[in-house]
Amino acid sequence: MSAIQLAALARTVQPQRMLRRFLALDAVVTGANALAYLALSGPLGRFLGTGSGLLLGVGAFLAVYAAGVGLLAARPHPPATGVRIVVEANLAWTTVSLAALALWLTPTTAGAVWTVLQALSVAGFALLQHLALRQRQLSQD
Repeated sequence: MSAIQLAALARTVQPQRMLRRFLALDAVVTGANALAYLALSGPLGRFLGTGSGLLLGVGAFLAVYAAGVGLLAARPHPPATGVRIVVEANLAWTTVSLAALALWLTPTTAGAVWTVLQALSVAGFALLQHLALRQRQLSQD
């Protein structure tokens, strides 16, 4: 992905703003997911073919994670180490989600589709955040 394409996605050419926007978007989407899992664990569990207990646990984890990413996004200059941790956590989430689907989850068709879509979305956040961090570092050199 070129710097131009990345800037178009973030609607800014400033690498610092780009990075903060991708972190903020990740926090908002993850937070919304967390709230849905926490508030609707029973109906969503039945629809996705997972237990409500699993969704409650995942929802609680995602709420804490979203808050952390949101705090990072709120910083005027998010530290590179923190951003790298978020990128690696997003890649780990993607890997674990797909492995869980292949190895131990037995979701409904909707649940399988949802698992793949959310894993790809999280991988997309990781890619955008990594590229924005790299662009920020290049602009500082």
